Formats: sequence, C-alpha cells, structure tokens
Amino acid sequence: MANLEYNQKPSVHSRPNPAKTWLFGILPVLILGVILFGIVKIGLPFFGAGGPPVEELTFEQITLQPGQITAKVRNTGHEDLTIAQVSVNEAYVNYSTEPTNVIPRLKTATLTIPYHWVEEEPYEIVAVSSIGSTFAGEVEVATLSPTPNANTFGMFSLIGLFVGVIPVLLGLLWKPFLAKVNDRVYKFFLSLTVGLLAFLAIDAIEESLEIALGIAGALQGIALIVFGIFASVFVLTALSNRLTGTLSDKSSISGRLALAYMISIGIGLHNFGEGLAIGAAYTLGEVGLGAFLIIGFMIHNLTEGLAIVSPISRSNQTPKRLISHLILLGLIAGGPAIIGTWIGGFVYSNVMALLFLSIGAGAIFQVIYEITKMMSKKDKAVFSDLPGGLGIAAGLLIMYITGLFVIG
Repeated sequence: MANLEYNQKPSVHSRPNPAKTWLFGILPVLILGVILFGIVKIGLPFFGAGGPPVEELTFEQITLQPGQITAKVRNTGHEDLTIAQVSVNEAYVNYSTEPTNVIPRLKTATLTIPYHWVEEEPYEIVAVSSIGSTFAGEVEVATLSPTPNANTFGMFSLIGLFVGVIPVLLGLLWKPFLAKVNDRVYKFFLSLTVGLLAFLAIDAIEESLEIALGIAGALQGIALIVFGIFASVFVLTALSNRLTGTLSDKSSISGRLALAYMISIGIGLHNFGEGLAIGAAYTLGEVGLGAFLIIGFMIHNLTEGLAIVSPISRSNQTPKRLISHLILLGLIAGGPAIIGTWIGGFVYSNVMALLFLSIGAGAIFQVIYEITKMMSKKDKAVFSDLPGGLGIAAGLLIMYITGLFVIG
C-alpha cells in the first residue's frame, strides 16, 4: 500500500506554479532594490558625514599632434569630479574639455591643450579638480603620435605580419621533421609544447598583474584577470568538446587537428596582447622599444609554430588539405597581432590589454589540459619519465632565452 502511494502521480493541485516560483526567486532582489532606492532617495544621517569625497582621476592616454596635446582621463572616484585647471610642466595653460569638465563616476573626458611642445622633451600634464586635488600624466619622450590613415595602417599591418604571422608560419615547417622521429622523441616535443605554452600563460598573467597595478582600483583589475582566465577556460572547454566530438566524427578532421586549432586560438589571443604592446610603444613615442619588441617577438614566436604543429605532425592528410590547414592555423595564431597593433597604436586601453592578456592565459591553460589529456591516453606516465620531463624543461628554457630578446 505504501508502495502504491509512493508511485502515485502528483495531482494537478500539487504542480508548481512557474510564475510563483520565479516570484520567490526574484523577491529578495526586489526587496533589496527597494531598500537601496529608499536609502539613496531619502538619505540617512551617516551619508556624507565623513567630509569631502576622495577624488581619483586616471590618465588613460596622451597623444601629441602639432601644436596640441590631447589627454583622455577617467574619473575613477566615487563622486562626480570637476576639472578646474590644467598645467603643463608646472605652467597653467588654456584647455577645453569634451564633453564637459564635470566628469561622472567611471566616465571619461578628453582634454585638448593648445601647446607647442618640443620633440624628445619630457612633459607632465596635471589636472586640478575644483577642490584642489591634483592628478598627473607623463610623457617621457615627446614625439608625434600616429594618426589613423593609410600609411599608419599599412605600417602597423606590416609590424603585425612580421611579429605574428611570418614567425608562426615558419614554425609550422617543423612538421616534416616531427613526422619522422621515433615515439620517445615525439613525446619529448609534445612535452616541449606544454613547456612553451606554460611559459606563455605565466608571462601573460605577469603582464596582466603589472597592468592591474597601474589602473585605478575602482576598475578592479585583479577581478578582470580572474574573469578573463575562467571565462576563456570554460568557453574553450565547451568549444573543444564540440569540436573534437563533432568534427572528428562527421568529417575527415581528426581530434588532433581540432587540438591544433585550439592551440592556434590560444596563441592568437596571446599575440593580440603582444600587438597591443607594440602599437602602444609607438603611440607613446617609444620607437626604440617598439623596434626591440619586433625583433624579440619574431624570435620568440618562431617556437609557437612548433607548439601548433606538434599534435598533427603524424596525422595523415593529403598535401593540399594539409597545406590549407597549416596556412589557416598560422593566420589564426599570428593574425591577431596585426589587429592588436592597430588597436594599440590608435586606441590603446590598459583595461582592454589586461582583459585580453588574461583571456589568452586562460585559453593557453585550457590547451595545456587538452594536450595532457591526449598524451595520457597512450602513456599514463605523461611527464614523469625522461622525455616528458626534459621536454617541459626545454620548453620553459627556450621561451626564457627567446624572451631575453624581447626585453632587449
């Protein structure tokens, strides 16, 4: 009897009401919203009892054109901020503000300063608020900022081509070599790929942390890093499952080829960050640094082609199909460097650089997981024997040595 009662279907009256269910779901949020609205609208005695607000203003970009300095600033404080005066090298100057000199919280404004600056001289631009707070932005070496036109787009495109696309495509030429080595050597190079990628991921996180320390606390740089890493890991894991599950079953593209594409995507996101750095170096007048970065990244990125081609070095493809895949893999991995130089040169943003570097780091960590999973299917030891351990160490060492050329 008890068993019969247990198996009885619920009556119509016991079925949950979807509208009532959702109402209970959003009820706490609605109540909190009403309370917060009342606090802000009516006000409470402790509001504004601590004296004047602490103001914060961040200089995000300074560009130099003939007879003019332009600065993009962001209000990162908790209240509206009014710019009252502007000085250049301790001398007050005329200026205009767009859209207005009253900047709402987290909004930006553009300061346009008519000023005859001198090439290669340092400049300090100081904005003074209506309550006397001062905020400074610096130009270490004054030089003409690039403007969007056919010539500068062409120059940045060539830079991205030489930094990203060419070295990655050259690195793909290692495929014939990897296809002929024995199993232990092949395992060494797969492990070396893991070392290369691990270095790239750690390097991207380090760069992200440096940027995070330089932006205003209100923008929560560390939180953006965490978001970028985990978002890219989860999205690329889902994409990898779909790619390896559907393409390998329904077409001639193997799971190893799908993995190579995942590696290209991860490296492409990282190269986008490199392009941002190079474009920003030219925008800030650090042309010498930009030249060193180009040479260094070309040497550095040659090894990225090896990381991409390692999983597919033993795949059986027709020459025509293989070449088309290799070209596409190279463009996916290297092409973002071109876009990065455009953005870095014309509209560089620390927040954008931080976010893309962290997304790239998460993507690379996910790819490392996929490579490890692929290797463990044939060898449970994976990295614990000599070829695996030496491969990881060699990958880290190669990236460290080539990274010295980037530092210049």
